Amino acid sequence: MDPISQGLVGGLASQTVSRSKDLRTAAIMGWLAGMAPDLDVLIASPSDPLLFLEHHRGFTHSLLFIPVGALLCASCFYWLTRRRHAFKQIYLWCFMGYGIHGLLDACTTYGTQLFWPLTDWRLAFNNISVVDPLLTVPALMLFAVAWVRRSRNTMWIAVIWIGAYLAMGVVQRERAEAIGYALAAQRGVTPTRLEAKPGFGNLLLWKIIYEADGTFYVAGARLGFDAWVIPGGQIRKLDVTRDLPFLVLTSTHAVDIERFRWFSNDYLAVDPKDPLYIVDMRYSMLPNDINAMWGIDLDPERQQAHVVYRTRRTFTDEQSQRLIRWLTDDIGDDGYPVGEVVTPIPAGSKVGPLEPIP
Repeated sequence: MDPISQGLVGGLASQTVSRSKDLRTAAIMGWLAGMAPDLDVLIASPSDPLLFLEHHRGFTHSLLFIPVGALLCASCFYWLTRRRHAFKQIYLWCFMGYGIHGLLDACTTYGTQLFWPLTDWRLAFNNISVVDPLLTVPALMLFAVAWVRRSRNTMWIAVIWIGAYLAMGVVQRERAEAIGYALAAQRGVTPTRLEAKPGFGNLLLWKIIYEADGTFYVAGARLGFDAWVIPGGQIRKLDVTRDLPFLVLTSTHAVDIERFRWFSNDYLAVDPKDPLYIVDMRYSMLPNDINAMWGIDLDPERQQAHVVYRTRRTFTDEQSQRLIRWLTDDIGDDGYPVGEVVTPIPAGSKVGPLEPIP
């Protein structure tokens, strides 16, 4: 998650094992320790654009690295505070702050290597966006009150708010996944995998993506008290032999494509407008869009060089207006409510009928 949220949750975690008189000290150390794992962003190379993708949310976020990371933080704080507190107390605060970081990151959609070095599997619970003001702002206000008043009760209210909000994300994810499976059934396909991901900064709009028969299908869902489907498109999954006939399989380009495949959990496709741009289909500006937010550029003439990592995050006025309408429950002709009977038409367009999902 964003650094403020990570520091905030780390500070609250350390306060849960602190006495009232030490709440402020625990908060500061927990806040800083909670942000420390993201120092892995410094592992980067100008000549290898994918290096930071491989290591961000890597070993520093592992559950097995928590004792080491906490020890490094505690050693620094013990020296900086002129030994005002016992080392074991400082270590406990740092352990709580540092330890919660990877777990919170795993709640997002990016993927976190919680079990490194046992496996490089990137775990993602998909129950919150990487930035969500409705989680952070109320908790931050409660944190500030707890700081000023040295109030453990207020601190616990903030902890409960964060836990309840994350739990709500799980409920919303399950609703979105149920809609995704219903959409797949209407198309007459059986997904080999399906994921639902929260939209940026909210738990109302969700991106649904599933794979079936070598094709990715994308749709959006607006999940308030009523559920709405926002139809999307479809795109073929990357097949190196079919889509990149020029690729030398022993080249650096080929190796980089496999590195990017690992990072994206094999949600790769060729951009419809650029046959040399390989995109990560998990992320788009609008939840029902197949236009991905980032990818890698290939150069058939320079295959022994590393690929170029490129983001594409342009947000047009039309997209922003549409997003605002969807968030305010004005879906209009862009979608239809779950349960409404709609005449079936080809895959990739509006799909129906969709039966109500409990």
